Amino acid sequence: MEQYSHQPPDPPGRDGPGQDHAHGHGTGDGGRDGHAQGHGARESGHHGHAHGHGPAAPVSQHLRKVIAAILIPFTVAVVAGLAVLWPGGAPSHSRTGVGFDRQTQQATVTRVTEVSCASVNASGGAPAGAPSATGGAPAKQEADKTCKKATVRVDTGEDTGRTFTEIVQPDQTRQLHRDEKVVVAYEPSAPKNLQYSVTDVNRTFPMALLAGVFAVAVVVVGRLRGLMALVALAVSFLVLTLFILPAILQGSDPLVVAVVGASAIMLIALYMCHGLSARTSVAVLGTLISLSLIGLLGSLFIGWSALTGNTDDNTGLIHGLYPSIDMSGLLLAGVIIGSLGVLDDVTVTQTSAVWELHEANPTMGWRGLYRAAIRIGRDHIASVVNTLVLAYAGAALPLLLLFSIAQSSVGTVANSELVAEEIVRTLVGSIGLVASVPVTTALAALVVSADRPGAAAPLPAGGRPAPARGGRGRRRKR
Repeated sequence: MEQYSHQPPDPPGRDGPGQDHAHGHGTGDGGRDGHAQGHGARESGHHGHAHGHGPAAPVSQHLRKVIAAILIPFTVAVVAGLAVLWPGGAPSHSRTGVGFDRQTQQATVTRVTEVSCASVNASGGAPAGAPSATGGAPAKQEADKTCKKATVRVDTGEDTGRTFTEIVQPDQTRQLHRDEKVVVAYEPSAPKNLQYSVTDVNRTFPMALLAGVFAVAVVVVGRLRGLMALVALAVSFLVLTLFILPAILQGSDPLVVAVVGASAIMLIALYMCHGLSARTSVAVLGTLISLSLIGLLGSLFIGWSALTGNTDDNTGLIHGLYPSIDMSGLLLAGVIIGSLGVLDDVTVTQTSAVWELHEANPTMGWRGLYRAAIRIGRDHIASVVNTLVLAYAGAALPLLLLFSIAQSSVGTVANSELVAEEIVRTLVGSIGLVASVPVTTALAALVVSADRPGAAAPLPAGGRPAPARGGRGRRRKR
């Protein structure tokens, strides 16, 4: 059971018990009154009930109209873009059987036995003493090794119950074990005994368990806001899979699709997680300006650096299946979408910092608010940029290791398209993140300082204003 805690008796010169109601409804930011008397519940001998009326409007009606005049047309444009570019689904194509473009089924390893590699011709039938295909020991030494012969049962599809054998050599990275769940590729045009092959391990259960633990942790710590964050995450994923990816495959400009999709994700995620308020709207404006800067810089430097976006097997396969897709535009779309998540964090944090600083000192002007909040932003910049760079470096670690093995110079490594893509992606995103701090802080400071308390509160004895009480009494649990 919760109740509002009793406030201390009024000092001389303050209103007596019979006048214990709040004096006026100020419009201080943060949803609370900025005047000294507070707009909340105080209890006295004559008033045993609370008088809290909930949060006040965060900004004046005029400023709310200005914000709405900017964001409503933007929202309408995003909705129109979704309607115009919405795809009917990914276009079909004949499967190539290469990489991810294969038919797959679920299967189970039912039996594993050890056999001589020579008996199953695992060495490839090379002459004795000839080098092996792996470049290691001669084929005779390879044949003397022990291989594993796995019997695999297909669990899904038209061939459910069918079994086939898979030979696993001792130097293979992935070894098969009995009762292990696996993913198998199916090629109907191949000879019957070669139609199925194991391609990966089935990780459905551990991945689902990890996702469940993550969801529980978010809800337990974040409560309702954490739950809304999960819903926003699900909606963002739906926008990505139902709109962005199919629209690009249908031939729409990847940059336009990314801008419309990222804007929709931004609006849904921010308002769903943080509520429909002026504070959230300022964060949306800061995010929008920063995304525009990232788009301009990305387009400029991707074109200037002659980055094609076609640098590995996966992008090569996409280009082969859908030659009309602009691969450099796809690279730029990835930069924009990849920067959005971190941008949301920065802009919301800076906006909240300005609001809280104003609530702590409602008399502070916009310059003072900006200077105080930008000090918080500098710490945020240092940690966020470092996080972003290390995240990209971690993803490209095998590639960097190959360059290290080849003893390539830093200039050679940075000039290669594979690494240059990551450098441009990282630096463009980081510039946008750095710019978002002063931009969002300035916007928030201007908006939140534009309001002033509606009426001067009476001064207590001594001539000093009483500290603002924030609109609601402190809650305590009994």
